[in-house]
Amino acid sequence: MNKSLLRSAFVQQLEADLALLTQAALTSRDEATHEESRAENQYDMHAQEAAYLAEGQARMVADLHETLSHYRTLDVGPFAPGSQIAVGALVRLRPSEGKVRTYFVGPRAGGLEVPIEGEPVLVVTPASPLGRQLVGLRAGSTLLIPGRNGAINHEILSVD
Repeated sequence: MNKSLLRSAFVQQLEADLALLTQAALTSRDEATHEESRAENQYDMHAQEAAYLAEGQARMVADLHETLSHYRTLDVGPFAPGSQIAVGALVRLRPSEGKVRTYFVGPRAGGLEVPIEGEPVLVVTPASPLGRQLVGLRAGSTLLIPGRNGAINHEILSVD
């Protein structure tokens, strides 16, 4: 799987999310500063609630800008055979029962999923429970991942 193509797909998805979130933040700011949002009495909290919403969305926009910066500059070169899993690794896991899943160990944006070559690739970060287990392991290692019906053994098929 081409990791440059994968990084481009992540950046494209994050840019789309950023455009949507930026528009929402601008709308919230406009609502918070509009004259009709002015408090009519001491108990009217509409303007304050709108301001809190606008502030939170502005922080999310800033965080997403930082995430995009991390992905744009991320080295996605190949990992040498036998390398330990680290940020930038593309990891394929095979559970003892079920189908093979592909994960990308990213610097941020855990949970982001994009389809590449017809296969979903999910971002996990080193801070996530799965990411903490994966970092430092190598292809051929096994790990236990908790599930609804107990822990399931997973084998690391490849680290690219």
